[in-house]
Amino acid sequence: MAKVAIVGAGVIGLGWAKLFARGGWDVALADPRPDLDQIVHDELAGLSVTAYPEAGAAADGADYVQEAGPERLEFKHELFAELAAATADGVVLASSSSSLLPTQIAQGCSAADRILIGHPFNPADLMPLVEVVPGEQTSTAAMDRAMQVYGDLGKTPIRLQREIPGFVGNRLQKVFNDQSIYLVQQGIIAAKDLDDLVKASLGLRWATVGPFEGMNLGGGPAGIRHLMENVGSQMTFEIGSPDKSKMGMIVQEVDNAYGNGEQNYEQGVTARDDKTRKILHALDEN
Repeated sequence: MAKVAIVGAGVIGLGWAKLFARGGWDVALADPRPDLDQIVHDELAGLSVTAYPEAGAAADGADYVQEAGPERLEFKHELFAELAAATADGVVLASSSSSLLPTQIAQGCSAADRILIGHPFNPADLMPLVEVVPGEQTSTAAMDRAMQVYGDLGKTPIRLQREIPGFVGNRLQKVFNDQSIYLVQQGIIAAKDLDDLVKASLGLRWATVGPFEGMNLGGGPAGIRHLMENVGSQMTFEIGSPDKSKMGMIVQEVDNAYGNGEQNYEQGVTARDDKTRKILHALDEN
């Protein structure tokens, strides 16, 4: 049985642990938190997962490493040096980071050619996407291996040609979220109504076709050229930016609409994940 070392038992790390274990991997889960054994018992019951307090011990003999620790560069430098020393040549050292570039993480590391980003969307065990991002020294072999591993796990791995801050998914998400905040701040629409609008239009569309495919279909038989020369040519309005000094009103409005707290969070996550599974099941049937 292939062995994966997963470093970090937060939300993302636990998602990876579920995914790899269900995919037939022997999972070594590393985290110094004192309640790790209890977390494995509660969250990963029945799965082939062993808890380790130290990353190096978990990585010993691993065929793949998936890091999901704190987003602090100094921490990752120390961690990846430890992982490099504990693993054999050719073993991919993948970081789940959503904000740090692989070249930054690999700086000064003897295994820089094996370091890359394998960035999931939350929840990591459910959402299909993994962005596979190379650093300046990442080898083609490491990228190929990562694409194979994630693909075999049933993911949709997307290979970026080079690194860029935020990668692709989060860059798109930031632009969309910024415009959403701007529209609510301007009093154009309520936060809850904007969510309903997206779920009834763009969210539903983008679950079946991406932006470019959607534009191509939107132009009819003549495709994207017709769309850009007609309706698209009239999209000349300016796009505003959110006012950072007025974020408090956004927080208050979202709190009023959806609430907060542990129980509320658990209910929301359960509802979100149940709906996501139903959508994925429907898409798989086509």
